[in-house]
Amino acid sequence: MKGSDTPVVLIVEDEPDVAETYNLWLADEYEVRMAQSGDEGLAKLDDDVDVVLLDRMMPGLSGDEVLKRIRERGLECRVAMVTAVEPDFDILEMGFDAYLCKPIRSEQLHDTVENLLERSEYDDLLQEYYSLVETQATLEATKSSAELADNEEYARLQERIDGLRDDLGDALGGIEGDEDFIATLRGLSDGEE
Repeated sequence: MKGSDTPVVLIVEDEPDVAETYNLWLADEYEVRMAQSGDEGLAKLDDDVDVVLLDRMMPGLSGDEVLKRIRERGLECRVAMVTAVEPDFDILEMGFDAYLCKPIRSEQLHDTVENLLERSEYDDLLQEYYSLVETQATLEATKSSAELADNEEYARLQERIDGLRDDLGDALGGIEGDEDFIATLRGLSDGEE
């Protein structure tokens, strides 16, 4: 969180009723900005924005293109795709931090925003790891084992995750296995609160 004590959430959603619902759910805890198009979202995006809730399918500038421009700008905000589009292997190259399929519930939205804010405190290596694991989990929830096994990009994603886990394990003191790794990360997170 950069500018003030209150985190800033930017909602980029072309359906006004959906955007207003998200705003009502979040406005008590966060400073909420709203944009109804990709171009408007980019115009409202600055260094104060902590989390972007980004619809993937919008007329004009798509959520995919907005995400690409956010990353090109080098902004440190976390981005959650909030969309009705079922994920496919094209998400492997997107670089989002979370992927939520509509319809979503208030609790799910709150949990995602909190998780992304917490992850903003981590270093770049850990953020990359979480982003890739999120992509992996999204694909595993929607693709069959056979589809995953046949996709070379997915295999490269798994290799990258394994490499990052090893690098992070070394940096955190030689952690062995996923259970130790997750417990250590949770311990780091709890210690920062």
